[in-house]
Amino acid sequence: MRVIQLSQRQMEILELIHKQAPITGEQIAEQLGVSRPTIRSDLSLLVMLGHINAKPKVGYFPNQSFREEQASGLKLKVKQVQSMPVIVRKTATVGDAVVALFVDNVGGLVVADEEGMLLGVISPKDLLKVTLGNPAAASMPVSLVMTRKPQLVTVTPDDDVIEAARKMAENQVDMLPVVVPHENGSDTPSLEVVGRISKTTMTKVLLDAARKW
Repeated sequence: MRVIQLSQRQMEILELIHKQAPITGEQIAEQLGVSRPTIRSDLSLLVMLGHINAKPKVGYFPNQSFREEQASGLKLKVKQVQSMPVIVRKTATVGDAVVALFVDNVGGLVVADEEGMLLGVISPKDLLKVTLGNPAAASMPVSLVMTRKPQLVTVTPDDDVIEAARKMAENQVDMLPVVVPHENGSDTPSLEVVGRISKTTMTKVLLDAARKW
């Protein structure tokens, strides 16, 4: 489906309608400093595309159902978009981690035990820090360089994708493990790794939503 790019004036019209609805065409034109005929085609296009509605003698107002349809593209759950995690064991070496990172072309690796419980996360930055100027780094166990609890940032399958994006942005990470908590008798539950969500995933979600708009 071809996406129609709105002009700057059309975006300004939309903003006025969202802020002041209901608002007449004459009022919109006056605030933009143009004549009513000048924006007639803009208003017609916005109505045709479903951005706004119009009522005679009332004016223009936002199309709420259209806004809800737009927003639905971002109301996805993590479980709907998550990918399979790339897992290494804590006994793996930094050299093994570097190979896995580039072979699988991912933004981070998950370190888990034999039961699939989360132990840590390794980012490209972690590997870069330890390998620069250190010829012995390749043989080091990843447990020495991974990020551990409580610094780990995770999401669950039922979290909103928007929440995952917020965590990525606030913590400046490229990948989040998707986990399911399991009670283990301690104050901190074990976290079973069931997936991952990355910035690449988020970009695809946003692009798909943009195509619907």
